[in-house]
Amino acid sequence: MVVTRLALELCFQGGRLRGVRCELARWPRGAPPETAASIVGQVLVPVLLSGLGMVVAGLLMDRVQHWPVFTEMKDLLTLVPPLVGLKGNLEMTLASRLSTAANTGQIDDPREQYRVVSSNLALVQVQAAVVGLLAAVAALLLGLASGQGLDVMEAQVLCVSSVLTASLAACALGPAFRSPPRPRVPRGLEPRSHLPDASGPSLLGPLRCQAQELQDSQYLTPLLCVGFAALTPACVLVAKQNPPVVRILKFGWFPIVLAMLVSSLGGLILNKTLSRPQFRGMAVFAPIMCGVGGNLVAIQTSRVSTYLHLWSTPGVLPLWMKKCWPNPCSTFCSSEINATSARVLLLLVVPGHLAFFSVVSLLESQSVPSDRTFVLLYLLAGLVQVTVLLHLADVAVRLAWRRALDPDDHCIPYLTGLGDLLGTGLLALCFLIHGLLGTGVRLGGPLDPAPGPS
Repeated sequence: MVVTRLALELCFQGGRLRGVRCELARWPRGAPPETAASIVGQVLVPVLLSGLGMVVAGLLMDRVQHWPVFTEMKDLLTLVPPLVGLKGNLEMTLASRLSTAANTGQIDDPREQYRVVSSNLALVQVQAAVVGLLAAVAALLLGLASGQGLDVMEAQVLCVSSVLTASLAACALGPAFRSPPRPRVPRGLEPRSHLPDASGPSLLGPLRCQAQELQDSQYLTPLLCVGFAALTPACVLVAKQNPPVVRILKFGWFPIVLAMLVSSLGGLILNKTLSRPQFRGMAVFAPIMCGVGGNLVAIQTSRVSTYLHLWSTPGVLPLWMKKCWPNPCSTFCSSEINATSARVLLLLVVPGHLAFFSVVSLLESQSVPSDRTFVLLYLLAGLVQVTVLLHLADVAVRLAWRRALDPDDHCIPYLTGLGDLLGTGLLALCFLIHGLLGTGVRLGGPLDPAPGPS
């Protein structure tokens, strides 16, 4: 496809035409050229802001891991990554749907805007409640598979805490999306990347408080179960006002559920490593590692998806993207604009992680390793994670588009969930190698718990 743009400028003076300027531009690959500098300008500030939110999440995670409720109910730690990931996925998909509605004129009428926004927020509530319950069940099953026992009361508390926390996080999205953006979203700006993940750590506080209160009350848990059982059908009725939302209610569960299951595996790794002395500091870096990879792959997926939406039709790949299984060289080394953005995002990994690492070392120098060996291992893990995710994003978007599926809804949840698992696993490997090389913390001996609320 060759795109031609004609710019015509007419100059009038005294009511008469005095001059004409005509400019013709042609792009054989269907899109105007975009420089690496312009891509950096688009993504740098959102990535840094979200990264600072992840630093807050890591510092808070390092504090709360020793609170009594987290030491008594080990499965709560397994719940943290899938719940934070669920909140991010719901946020991203909601932003994507409302941005599309705004850009296509579906919410120009105030009454239509109210209907679309309310149905989408109701959908998010239903998804949060259902997937929050499934996340708790997955955490319990993973705990059983790893040799932990099952207490019925703790299982009830875990399920209700998970559902309540996910629902509160979904409620928090309401004010942010009450007035959807009316201007057209520029190409390559993924809506989720503009909402820093500082709200992610706020999930830990409610999770701890709810679990503590539910443990102390034998009547609160059944009452909350009845309340959510009654609230969910009401939200479904509100969501059914909008036909596209009805379609998501029927067929849009698989991506977010699978992403939650993959994130739960990362939560299991986190749960099994935090109590060991050679992994001291992992609670701080896990949200940063997972969050940076997830944000970068979400931005790249959104850019490639927008490119296909603009210059192709669902089910048909452009000629230069016909290969469904591209090799890594075509993902990073070709002259295509999507390869340029992949290179830019990959180049942001090292300086971004160094900046976040410096902030963490400044605030928590006593509880995290900061020698050169660990820094090199940490940066290498970040590079490997983002390289794998960006290549898989290229493959996943092509496969989804060829099957006439929207990559924003069907690829980003999978990739962010995989980013959580890959980031947690690589980070654990960093700490393990660091300890084996003899430059890490002393092996053996219990961790000294940080003071926390009783």
